[in-house]
Parts: sequence; structure tokens; C-alpha cells
Amino acid sequence: MTETSLKMSNGVNEEKIKKLFSALGGSAFGGQNLQNLSPEERQQRLQELGGNVGGARLRQGFGGQGLATGEIISKDDKSVTVKLRDGGSKIVFLSGSIEVTKSVSGTLVDLEVGKNISVNGTANSDGSITAQSIQLRPNLQ
Repeated sequence: MTETSLKMSNGVNEEKIKKLFSALGGSAFGGQNLQNLSPEERQQRLQELGGNVGGARLRQGFGGQGLATGEIISKDDKSVTVKLRDGGSKIVFLSGSIEVTKSVSGTLVDLEVGKNISVNGTANSDGSITAQSIQLRPNLQ
């Protein structure tokens, strides 16, 4: 892997960011220890802070991982559109093999317009996400 391939689109070296988080022991941001949070809580905390790490705006997870949290504003058989907290939206592609979780196991039928979700998947070149797992979240006001 070359130095160029390790750089994010804004020129920040992904390895340096990973090392920073590791050196901090997962702690940062308002005195809260991110290591003790679930992946969804960490994602939400980073989004609340604008996704800034060392001046780098994180629009995707590491290694092309796509993340989105927000309200489902539309749904069809193959995708949902999520309204993000910053007012934008994200198209999330679905497959029968993705994991949908809630306090009890869920299915694609549980994905309804108006419900809040947290998506983990692969970021596509057009800005959409191909979902690997979806967690239904309590409605956030």
C-alpha cells in the first residue's frame, strides 16, 4: 500500500488518525471515553461534534466504511433514504442478508418511514451506502 493510498480525500493520513485514537486510549471529545461507548454511540457522538478529527471532516468510516444515523424519510424494496442530523440525506441500499437490530431481532419490514436508524456498511463512490447492518434507534428530538 502506498502513502498516497493511505490518504483520505482531504489529504489526512488515515493511519495517523488511527494511531491518534489508539494513543488516546479511545478517549477524547468533551471528557467522554469513546472506548466505553457502543459503535452506534461513538458514531452519534462524532456526528454531534461534526465528525472533526484533527481538522479532518469524516464523511466515511475508515477503509470505505459507510455510516449514517437519522430518520428514515423514504423506503422501497431495495433502499431507504435517511435524513441526517445536519439536514442532508443518505441513500442506503438494502439486501436480504443485512442485519437489522433493535431490542429484539428485526427484519427489513421493521424499517419504516419516520423511524430513526444507525447504518453501518460500505460507502459507494456516489455517496450512497450499501448496508451491512442497521440498528433501529429511539427517536431523537
